[in-house]
Amino acid sequence: MKLMAQMAMVMNLDKCIGCHTCSVTCKQTWTNRAGMEYVWFNNVETRPGQGYPRTYEDQEKWKGGWVRKPNGRLSLRSGGRLKNLTTIFANPTMPGIDDYYEPWTYDYQTLTNAPLQEHTPVARPKSLISGRDMAIQWSANWDDNLAGGPELAQNDPVLRKVSDKVKLEFEQSFMFYLPRICEHCLNPSCAAACPAGAIYKRSEDGIVLVDQDTCRGWRKCVTACPYKKIYFNHRTGKAEKCTFCYPRIEVGMPTVCAETCVGRLRYLGLVFYDMDAVLPAASVEDDHDLLDAQRELILDPNDPEVVRAAEKEGIPRDWIEAAQRSPIYSLINEYKVALPLHPEYRTMPMVWYIPPLSPVVDAVSETGQDAESRDNLFAAIESLRIPIEYLAELFTAGDTGPVTDSLRRLAAMRSYMRDINLGRDTDERIPQAVGMDGESVYDMYRLLALAKYEDRYVIPPAHTEQAHSLEAFATGCSLDTEGGPGMGGPGAGGPDKGGPLTGGKVALPMPSVRRSGEHT
Repeated sequence: MKLMAQMAMVMNLDKCIGCHTCSVTCKQTWTNRAGMEYVWFNNVETRPGQGYPRTYEDQEKWKGGWVRKPNGRLSLRSGGRLKNLTTIFANPTMPGIDDYYEPWTYDYQTLTNAPLQEHTPVARPKSLISGRDMAIQWSANWDDNLAGGPELAQNDPVLRKVSDKVKLEFEQSFMFYLPRICEHCLNPSCAAACPAGAIYKRSEDGIVLVDQDTCRGWRKCVTACPYKKIYFNHRTGKAEKCTFCYPRIEVGMPTVCAETCVGRLRYLGLVFYDMDAVLPAASVEDDHDLLDAQRELILDPNDPEVVRAAEKEGIPRDWIEAAQRSPIYSLINEYKVALPLHPEYRTMPMVWYIPPLSPVVDAVSETGQDAESRDNLFAAIESLRIPIEYLAELFTAGDTGPVTDSLRRLAAMRSYMRDINLGRDTDERIPQAVGMDGESVYDMYRLLALAKYEDRYVIPPAHTEQAHSLEAFATGCSLDTEGGPGMGGPGAGGPDKGGPLTGGKVALPMPSVRRSGEHT
């Protein structure tokens, strides 16, 4: 076992109100500067919808993530070393500005400087790229709240997989919000695709960053990332991405998006995983087995063997205690209500989601029945196949079983806690029906509904005394590491520098201290 630590996030989609506060605060903190006008490290999408950039989930078009070959090995969907080299100067599968949107401002001087006249002057939109007048046709949340209806929603790549069972008329449609940031994957395809080896995964906390000094702007990472959460700064010629607010994390503070979230739907914490098991987990044959494989990767921090392995790897005691108090492990492996976004991309994402129960509750309420009755909710989950199948395409590679199990546990929590809140005797058959006991249901309720700040964010501060020892690590070219996608051989740092992450998919060892060029 090669135990590693990873900062991870869980979002409870039942609480997201689509206010975009997280997007705005992230924008003001990280991308409020020249060259980054179109960039949103954090964005909130309405589902069904095309997402940002448009149709980013259509991997037949954008070639993101990994694919499993018949021999069981993983390779980049965008191609191996030879294909990357032949397209390095002209990438045919990178989203264009129209797939994002052309950023604009308004000619406010016309309003402030126009002379007195009969008609009110108009502040026309002007492109922030060309400076010319433009017609606004798309933006980061153009289809917010199902704006555009059937004309836009039908282009959702996920919806197309279940389109024969979904009616798009407004009165029959369903909707929920999906906040997205970089997934900070255990097996990041963006790092493996970078010809310069500029993208690296920090060994102490798993945060994926871009070394701005090493980046040469080849933009292969943009194609390889299946979530399209790496952006190109056309002013600096460098790639940039969500940093998981690592300057805040290093001092024990949550990310800006989590800190300012109105719905308090984000949970942050440290988890342990077995690095040696990442490649076998990402390489399982059946896409439906990826969820269980990734859950098994995340180790029980209270297991004495795991604690000994953590101490052997030099993980500080306060980090071990933080992992034991982490809400992430509980939501993923104890209560099993959190699910990863598109596990079929095989990147092993570490931002997980609790699926929304609201569409089911609303459907029951509209019939005039008790929406929190166990029998009504359980029956509705089983019969309301449209949203569950859509959610399954998002979170479980199309397998409705885990989504149903998660929603049933959330429904059981509602029904069980209502009896307690009304002063009635509890019905232990409710938690037993979902494989839980009353104490576990109550603990899950406290975490999801009543958790305080320190319960939602369990973030151990960095240990600066370890910085110099970590500086010895060097990151080689991720396309040339041993066992890499079709290459073979040691990395650019040599066989003793920067060993591979789980079977050699990306170069792992990275310095703990910030490299020159990282954003602060």
